[in-house]
Amino acid sequence: MKPADLYILNQPDKYRDILLHIVSVIENTIPEVTLEYKWTVPYFYYKKKPLCYLNASHKHHFVDIGFAKGFQLKQNQQHLIADNVRNTVKSLRYYSLDEVDNEVLISVLKEAIILY
Repeated sequence: MKPADLYILNQPDKYRDILLHIVSVIENTIPEVTLEYKWTVPYFYYKKKPLCYLNASHKHHFVDIGFAKGFQLKQNQQHLIADNVRNTVKSLRYYSLDEVDNEVLISVLKEAIILY
């Protein structure tokens, strides 16, 4: 089994459910992506370039989808998080599976791939 898959499957239920859902949405929205394991997290690549990563933060109790070119995204700004230490990445952050808004996620994904 690939390290990215193990990362997801070895998470506690709360995080695993969110991650599996997000992976499904990403793969159905952008079938050309590949899921790699870089910098100790699952990272989706589009056209062989980093698109977004998945991070389960047990300390802060959320799952982040960090977009590599997040600061170039124009739409859905009210949903994108930019922590003080980030200079290129913005993320969608979910504390529960119910918080995942597929329309917003798909919209961000479609805008993000235009940047490639």
